Amino acid sequence: MKLMIKMSFKANGEFLFLLVLVTACQLFITSCSPRIYPEASVKNIENRAEQKKLDDFMKAGAEKELDTREATPDEIIVTARKYLGVPHCMGGTSMKCMDCSGLLATVFEAHSINLPHNSEGQARYGKIITGTGNLKKGDLVFFIRSYRTSQFITHSGIYIGEGKFIHASSSNGVTVTSLNDPWWSERYLFATRVFN
Repeated sequence: MKLMIKMSFKANGEFLFLLVLVTACQLFITSCSPRIYPEASVKNIENRAEQKKLDDFMKAGAEKELDTREATPDEIIVTARKYLGVPHCMGGTSMKCMDCSGLLATVFEAHSINLPHNSEGQARYGKIITGTGNLKKGDLVFFIRSYRTSQFITHSGIYIGEGKFIHASSSNGVTVTSLNDPWWSERYLFATRVFN
């Protein structure tokens, strides 16, 4: 009986040791694995306060799935182009006037896809892509510091290919702009891929 108790205790001790070892290995692997947004790729974060806002944004939830139904990136872009020239106004979602997140919400709604009417809320959907080199048509693009607000992410648009995006600019209304435009390039944060 004593021998069985000793063997059982020894087995339990070995199991506990193995459990601790496996947990430690998992923690080590997780801490060494690449982050969703490698800091080097998010080049426009200028200070610790912005880094904290980015970290807080990520902790609050990102990379949510978006049900894009049967829509294609090309269909989304065709719909967005119908609004070219519409003037800018905060909160706008019509041919009368449009803001940046209103453009995305309205365009996607035309295809029965629900996006919030808020750039920061929209940025929570899709797989995050930090650089601009691998963008595909239909990716959503996000920017910071486009105007004064407590929100971290302040502007959104739809990537249309060839280094360009369609968005509602406060100065030009709904327009197509190059991601290489110096003003926007300095404010680019990341894109999200909502279409597979």
